Amino acid sequence: MQSLNPDPKAQYTSIYGALKKIVRTEGFWRPLRGVNMMMMGAGPAHALYFACYENVKRTLNAVFHHQGNSHLANGIAGSMATLLHDAVMNPAEVVKQRMQMYNSPHRSALSCIRTVWRTEGLGAFYRSYTTQLTMNIPFQSIHFITYEFLQEQVNPHRGYNPQSHIISGGLAGALAAAATTPLDVCKTLLNTQENMALSLANISGRLSGMANAFRMVYQLNGLPGYFKGIQARVVYQVPSTAISWSVYEFFKYFLTKRKLENRTPY
Repeated sequence: MQSLNPDPKAQYTSIYGALKKIVRTEGFWRPLRGVNMMMMGAGPAHALYFACYENVKRTLNAVFHHQGNSHLANGIAGSMATLLHDAVMNPAEVVKQRMQMYNSPHRSALSCIRTVWRTEGLGAFYRSYTTQLTMNIPFQSIHFITYEFLQEQVNPHRGYNPQSHIISGGLAGALAAAATTPLDVCKTLLNTQENMALSLANISGRLSGMANAFRMVYQLNGLPGYFKGIQARVVYQVPSTAISWSVYEFFKYFLTKRKLENRTPY
């Protein structure tokens, strides 16, 4: 849906219509292409992400002498965590998006990695890294600040409360996703190097740089181009962030509880 100049056979107007057409014309498993790369990257990326966030948040709250949560500390901690998270996830995103493009020549993650490495070099896996950071730093800042704020409202004692974690996580993800969609469109363009769009814009070679991506999106689609796929992005992020926070908070509660029980003398 974010494609600037899609193949006539891959033009979608709604999430349901896109999913239905993809399954009908390309097969039942087509929407899951690239899931193995995301699973490989998500584990280490999220481990670094939450570990960095918790440590930086705790340190900054102590520095600011803030009782409870400082929104500034949460925002800075989220930004720092993003640097580590995206360093791991950016190559996985490149492979996933190239495999997911309509009529993609790549049939497996390994063949995609080999082809990109051979034809474009290592830099291709990080071509959109600065754009990814430019998108994800505001995304994660909004995400973490909103999540912590909502937790203060619905779960002021900050105990383990699955319902509050799911609601806060989902709403935080939705707001952050909607606000950063223009940057995500540019990131997708840099990751996929969409051939038909590059030809239409008379660009030879490779497109690089967020400023160039912003100009090209506006040149081809105007202001509406920056919001291509916004519904799909929000619908994706709500369950994603809700699941992520609820699972994380569960294991934090479970492991902390076990640690305390092991310390308690019988």
